[in-house]
Amino acid sequence: MEFFNVAQNKAKAVVVYKEKLASALPPAKDEQNPDIVIGSFLRNSRIKKNFSSLERVFGRSKINPSSIYAPLLEYGKVGGTQYLIPVSFNIPTMIFAQKNHDLIAENMLIDSDTIRDSAAGFNQKSEHEVFVKMGYAPSWNANFLFHVAKMNGIEFTEKGNIFSWNTDSLNSTIAYIKNWSRNKNGGTAAEQDFSFKYLYAPAHKLVNSDRCLFAYIKSDDFFNIPGEQTENIAFHWLGKDGKIFVNDDMTSLGLYRKSKNTRAACDFVTWFFSESTQKNLIDRAMRMNLDTQTFGICSGFSSIKSVNERVFPSSYKILLGKMPEESSLVAPLPLPSRWESLKERVIIPYLSEATNTDTTTAIKSIDERIATWRNQFN
Repeated sequence: MEFFNVAQNKAKAVVVYKEKLASALPPAKDEQNPDIVIGSFLRNSRIKKNFSSLERVFGRSKINPSSIYAPLLEYGKVGGTQYLIPVSFNIPTMIFAQKNHDLIAENMLIDSDTIRDSAAGFNQKSEHEVFVKMGYAPSWNANFLFHVAKMNGIEFTEKGNIFSWNTDSLNSTIAYIKNWSRNKNGGTAAEQDFSFKYLYAPAHKLVNSDRCLFAYIKSDDFFNIPGEQTENIAFHWLGKDGKIFVNDDMTSLGLYRKSKNTRAACDFVTWFFSESTQKNLIDRAMRMNLDTQTFGICSGFSSIKSVNERVFPSSYKILLGKMPEESSLVAPLPLPSRWESLKERVIIPYLSEATNTDTTTAIKSIDERIATWRNQFN
């Protein structure tokens, strides 16, 4: 906000942080109404109650809609009206050691089938038939399981104050993961035993250790690693059929419907969504070594295409020629404001237990877990 306040003669921006922003709207009666809201999970059934139309900032050439990734811009529309503008996003990433590049198909995007088959070829057992190398196991990272479910069409989306999903896709995902673990890695118990023995270092160090071929990591976590530690690391985006599913916590911006400073708020939006402004913000972070704290724009890639294509590679050399095409990005579906809690306490535990090949007792269904969540956390 310092850059904006210095550049403006009249309006000044003041930041108020809310840990659970999506659940904090509308503000409490004793709180001042915000002018601009920036955060995750703002696209829900209350979007029209919380936000004003942003059509005015796209008029008179203030912001060119074509400068922003079209699938992400569409995320903020309801009935053809723009209520939110995407600010930044992250995408799931699979990293591996450059020395193992020949073991993996040359592509910017990698799907779960390729990971499974490449990883199986990396597996190695001792003379006692115990794994001493394991390429990758789906049980190692719950967020990997979640993304595989998304890629298989599970379509988690808001329904009331909870969510709905595609049951057939959920069941096929569980069967797919179980077959992978059982047929390639000897089952979930073997995967977890290997993880306990060897996988205690950060992801970028694990893939250089020769114990595993792949590691899953969020793109913002990967690009927050100091550059000298990733010199021998390569990466592919995790996706399927040419599509990359943007992480659910995509950051968006909206004009609060009850704002009393709409003109100044629009001035800020116009100032922020320009390549020159975002280049200055990224350059300043790099000069001050702030990139060890936050990646890029609001901890992610910019929603402005030219910033990712021209600005990011100058600061993050590893990104040169690696930004995905606009048409490959798939924005999240509308999600409930308590999505992070639901994902952490309902979906992730269910996926982890349901895909365990060694589970011998019945596990709670998603509906049963939602009921428990309602009683304990809602």
